[in-house]
Amino acid sequence: MICRRGFVLGACAASVTAALPAGAEARPGLHVLKDPNCGCCSAWVEILQSEGFDVTVEESLGTALAQYKRDNGIPQGMGSCHTGRIAGYMIEGHVPAADIRRLIEERPDAVGLTVPGMPYGSPGMGPEDKREAYDVFLIRRDGSTEVFSSYEAA
Repeated sequence: MICRRGFVLGACAASVTAALPAGAEARPGLHVLKDPNCGCCSAWVEILQSEGFDVTVEESLGTALAQYKRDNGIPQGMGSCHTGRIAGYMIEGHVPAADIRRLIEERPDAVGLTVPGMPYGSPGMGPEDKREAYDVFLIRRDGSTEVFSSYEAA
């Protein structure tokens, strides 16, 4: 037996759901650990938010952040200044939004993506029209890497 309150709440929920466009999806959630004093990390987060990602940020310092990277499969020499997690994948450094979307769409058996170091002109690291060439690497579960995408110098 349905009470009046249950009926009204159900009707409200149904009307809200019906108002959503077909295929509407939640914004992809990305949780980022970063140094609280890093401006380029904040710039990268802002870029991803403007690209439709729902980003949460947790501040972490020095050895704790380095340990988090190691514990989550980021190989030595492939690190950068911040680390994110989305849809079960790790995102290390200034990875472009398009590559994150492609990773989520293709769902490879991998740890995630990395842009090692901090290449000038990568998202959050200066103007794209003056960027240096850089690669985005796919990190395999065995710790090996391969080029996922390449960006030529501007």
